[in-house]
Amino acid sequence: MSEPRDESRMEFLLGLRRRGINDASVLRAMEEVPRDKFVGSEFMEGAYADQALPIACGQTISQPYIVAYMTEQLDVKPHHRVLEVGTGSGYQAAVLSHLAKEVITVERYRTLADSARTRLETLGFQNVTVLVGDGLSGVPAHAPYDRIIVTAAAENVPQELTNELADNGVMILPVGPHSGAQRLVKIRKEGTELNQTNLIWVRFVPLLPGQAREL
Repeated sequence: MSEPRDESRMEFLLGLRRRGINDASVLRAMEEVPRDKFVGSEFMEGAYADQALPIACGQTISQPYIVAYMTEQLDVKPHHRVLEVGTGSGYQAAVLSHLAKEVITVERYRTLADSARTRLETLGFQNVTVLVGDGLSGVPAHAPYDRIIVTAAAENVPQELTNELADNGVMILPVGPHSGAQRLVKIRKEGTELNQTNLIWVRFVPLLPGQAREL
């Protein structure tokens, strides 16, 4: 399968700007991460289309606009340590790696974690650590985190993840029923208080407890 043409990548970035992505650092990260390296060969020609695509283990790589929107809302600074729950193909972690000092990403499927780790290392993303584990529990050994992003839908905001969020930290995650649409929410931790802002409607795969026994 041939690689995406330059026109596809240009339209990809123009589409993000048209839909309201204005943060220059986010746009630069989206431009510099080769999305076609994070999808299966059968989907390579459509890698830069604004749509979610299937990956292994019944999971998906989110559509570019959602990746950019969540990243922009997360407001990552160069000194931040970021936790991502739901590594998938590693695409979101790669985008975050351009913006943060360190990215720790946890995946319940070993197959996805191993392939994402190899892919990220091959592409030179040296500030990303890929772990296998229960995303609902986060990664307490490395907490607290300045930013947390969850790329699967939780039915409720996980207490364990808010516990791992630093003071003045921000978490972005989809919240709602696994069988329907969810609301993307932004949570800011201020002392002992959690202030929540409701953002756009989205549809993500479910955030499931535990590490997968297979795959």
